[in-house]
Amino acid sequence: MKRWILFVVLALVVAAAVVLVGLTQIRLDALQEPGHVETFLATLVKHFLVSRSSREGIPPAPANLQESIQQGDKLYATDCSMCHGPDGHTPSDTGRWMYPRASDLTSPAVQGYSDGELFWIVKNGIRFSGMPAFGKVEPDEHIWNLVHYLRTMRGTTHPQEERE
Repeated sequence: MKRWILFVVLALVVAAAVVLVGLTQIRLDALQEPGHVETFLATLVKHFLVSRSSREGIPPAPANLQESIQQGDKLYATDCSMCHGPDGHTPSDTGRWMYPRASDLTSPAVQGYSDGELFWIVKNGIRFSGMPAFGKVEPDEHIWNLVHYLRTMRGTTHPQEERE
């Protein structure tokens, strides 16, 4: 019994030491690029939470895809390019110095989200990041227009059959 208690106390001391050492490695400034572990964990958690949150309550997309893309282009220029840059790939000065940095919208990580997940992100934003929520200032149709336009940034328009 004494051995078991000693083992538990020793394990708690080691765990506390690891936590304390880990906390000394965390930097609060937004000037430094985040490390690989921090980026990996933050991305993993973000993808899990977005996937879980976007399972319900996503309205249907507009039927006219080409018109939606054209409207999304205009909306992107006014609402999104100020951080993500005009091409979605090269962030503006504002987006470059956010923490986390403004996402590269042409990247496989962003393009890998489903349409419903992208809709949810634009509508609800991402807490503790620079991504604002547009759900109270833009109607659902405009948010869908942005999602459809975003799909053109990877080089081709988003096929109908991939929609949720």
